[in-house]
Amino acid sequence: MSTRTNMTAMLLEQRGGPLVKRQLSVPKPGPGEVLLKVLACGMCRTDLHIVDGELAHGKLPLILGHEIVGRVAAMGAGVNGLKLGERLGVPWLAGNCGQCAYCRSGRENLCDQANFTGYDRDGGYAEYVLADHRYCLHLPENYDDAHAAPLLCAGLIGYRALRLAGEVSTIGLYGFGASAHVLAQICVGQGRRVYAFTRPGDTDNQDFARGLGVGWAGGSDETPPEPLDAALIFAPVGALVPTSLRAVAKGGCVVCAGIHMSEIPAFPYAILWGERVLRSVANLTRADGEEFMTALARWPVHTSVTTFSLTDANEALSALRNGRLNGAAVLVPDA
Repeated sequence: MSTRTNMTAMLLEQRGGPLVKRQLSVPKPGPGEVLLKVLACGMCRTDLHIVDGELAHGKLPLILGHEIVGRVAAMGAGVNGLKLGERLGVPWLAGNCGQCAYCRSGRENLCDQANFTGYDRDGGYAEYVLADHRYCLHLPENYDDAHAAPLLCAGLIGYRALRLAGEVSTIGLYGFGASAHVLAQICVGQGRRVYAFTRPGDTDNQDFARGLGVGWAGGSDETPPEPLDAALIFAPVGALVPTSLRAVAKGGCVVCAGIHMSEIPAFPYAILWGERVLRSVANLTRADGEEFMTALARWPVHTSVTTFSLTDANEALSALRNGRLNGAAVLVPDA
């Protein structure tokens, strides 16, 4: 049981503003909830979309962060199967209604009543966080806290996007950040041919991608060495939709893997024709999380992380925004 009464948190108080360091009361778990002492929290581009007001329906003030690794410090009534000190992961999906047609058909990620960590409820840019125990994930023991954090969204969303792309041999990853660097390793391990697309001229990130085993890396304005079976877009850039459609072969698939994207420009029907498919990925399910964590035993990955102190969250967000990272940014609470 936690004996702390106060905690440090980096709080978003207004859209577009910096995060503000605050001392808040440590929350108490209600029925079905666990209180976790945060060990690490990964940063996601979705956090930037929330800060910038591109995703504006979440609560304010707000503690961001939905790639949380923590240890159980207290449990509310009705929590079964967990113990104090156990390490858990808290992902984006924080709850849903459980009753609608989407929830009953295994598509809880599409539930209209779903709520999300670090958006509808406070997240992990703090020393403690509350979570519904039913939506927490068990993490592989061979990943330390900082390297496990990006698995909880960057890894998960990439894995779901790959599954929705189908059985493909050649795959292009547009936007080589946290998600793509995890997914590239899985695809290489599965024997797929992987091509990485970065910001034009970003030779550092292209070298990073080659170091992870991709067969080719270049700018998003370049043509891959061969037509793609599938293109997965992780960058929030709508102009990449027609670009990637031109890169995929007939019968190929383009998957938009972000929660927000800038406006997609008009494009000629000819680049969609030929039974090409354009689709999006929306959120995640608990089954996705469990399947992904199991898959890591077969196709292990190394997450490349840059750690920042919790109180340096604004600096970390700036580095993420400006593309100054290879892999993922992770916040670690001060000792």
